[in-house]
Amino acid sequence: MLLPILVFAQKKGDQEATTLLLDNWHKAATEANLEAYFGALSEDAIFLGTDPSERWTKKQFYDFSEPFFKKGKAWDFKASQRNLVFSEDSRYAWFDELLDTWMGTCRGSGVLKKVGKNWKIVQYNLTITVPNDLTKDYLKILKEFTEKSKKE
Repeated sequence: MLLPILVFAQKKGDQEATTLLLDNWHKAATEANLEAYFGALSEDAIFLGTDPSERWTKKQFYDFSEPFFKKGKAWDFKASQRNLVFSEDSRYAWFDELLDTWMGTCRGSGVLKKVGKNWKIVQYNLTITVPNDLTKDYLKILKEFTEKSKKE
């Protein structure tokens, strides 16, 4: 009967480790700690930003982000809620989180992978949330922006 206890302990340890990874990752951006921020990403990581054109490999995202970090001010996102789900073999985890940001409430979601004894971020997707009641207003703004962009 030790097996269920061991599995629970392992999952609890993974829950704590992944929560710490994500919290420290956001903290590294706030503190403009480039090494810690990009050290949390796997070598094959993909970052999806809020703009439709923002699909970056780790290197592309590093090149984009480095000037912000070098100025000592990257971004300050704080998770207010987070959900984690682990694969049966505890090698992968999926997550989503609500973030307090300068853009209002955003949602981050992604995939984590266990590499050796450490967890790494394999994919992160940052989205700006739009309340359902504001969707029509958002679509109107988006249409105006798209039409203006076509003229330029």
